Amino acid sequence: METDPIIRITDEKQINLPVEIESQLIPGDEYRVILKENCIVLEKITQQNLDLDDFLQSLEQLEPDPNQPTLEEISEIVKDVRQQLWSNP
Repeated sequence: METDPIIRITDEKQINLPVEIESQLIPGDEYRVILKENCIVLEKITQQNLDLDDFLQSLEQLEPDPNQPTLEEISEIVKDVRQQLWSNP
């Protein structure tokens, strides 16, 4: 039966990972640290697990784009393009 590796926290409050775990890590990868009752979980951050709520909140914090056309301007552009397409068979 295989046992889970055991680690010890150093005096500097660092963790030395066992070789079999360390060999699976890639420099530059990011991990979310999740604290649960009596365990610490490292969850690799990938495009699939980005939180939609966090993304939407970051969008709300952005300033409005001053160059974004209004709905009226977009409607006028669409109208002009349609007229050009219909007038040139």
